[in-house]
Amino acid sequence: MKNKTTASDILQTYGTIIAGLLMIIIFSILRPDAFFTFRNLINISRQISLQVIIAIGATLIMCVGEFDLSIGALASLGGVIGALLAVAGFPVWLCFLVPVVACLILGWVNGWIVTKFNVLSFITTLGMSTILAGFTYWLTDGSTVFQNIPKSFTFIGSKSLTQIPYLTMIMLLFSVIFWFIMRNTAFGRKLYAIGGNETASRVSGINVNRNKRIAFALCGGLSAVTGVLMASRLGSAHPTGGDSFFLSSYAAVYLGSTVFRESVPNVWGTFIGAAILGILANGLTILQVPTYIQDILTGAIIILAVIAQKLGKGSTE
Repeated sequence: MKNKTTASDILQTYGTIIAGLLMIIIFSILRPDAFFTFRNLINISRQISLQVIIAIGATLIMCVGEFDLSIGALASLGGVIGALLAVAGFPVWLCFLVPVVACLILGWVNGWIVTKFNVLSFITTLGMSTILAGFTYWLTDGSTVFQNIPKSFTFIGSKSLTQIPYLTMIMLLFSVIFWFIMRNTAFGRKLYAIGGNETASRVSGINVNRNKRIAFALCGGLSAVTGVLMASRLGSAHPTGGDSFFLSSYAAVYLGSTVFRESVPNVWGTFIGAAILGILANGLTILQVPTYIQDILTGAIIILAVIAQKLGKGSTE
């Protein structure tokens, strides 16, 4: 006999997507002149672009069962280094490459400490975040870097191609690349295997420590990409500019892990999670809802997403 699909099954499988569609409908009804327009949809895509990129890094970390609290500090550092190099007159490609390489190394250091000494990633990355925050503050003397930033540096972050922002294109490019990596490569399958059962992965011959370190390194690199692109978009870099990405990134990952029945972190799920959070923030801003209410709702969404993820895993066991 075929199992009947119940309303509970539908909500469990498609509840997150249904909630996102309901938000779009509600905001469109309340403010049809401002929300559901081509211009605002493009604006939303630009707003979530940086969030998606850094959240992909968090997705990789959560796939291996770890946690990285330093992503915000890495983004801040990346943005500051890129802006300082731009002010000093270095070529734009170096302004992007140097901070990304630096944060790749710092991310690898996070992974090395976690795997070498078998310490909690939560504590390790908290310590690294504090160190990086202090170092970034020292680099800038606590001030915003904004004077004499060349237009060549801000071009990618502020310009569009046929009305589509370059930031949106970069977001889609990273999403496709890492979706392919996680779904179709041995490296991606190893990350999922480690997150599913680390002991079994070791027994099967997977180099758990090396793959975890690579995941942390990639997370650091993606954080730096986010920071530099943010500096390019704003035309400035603040020593704490990336801090706001931490909470919303993991909110997107947890929310995204409820999109598909497997209830595990995945790239397109994270993309959808970030899009839902972006739509929510955009709609509430248009309705002139205070920002503290938005923060309350974001926190509530994280809690509900974690509960939904646990329930989803329980139903598949």
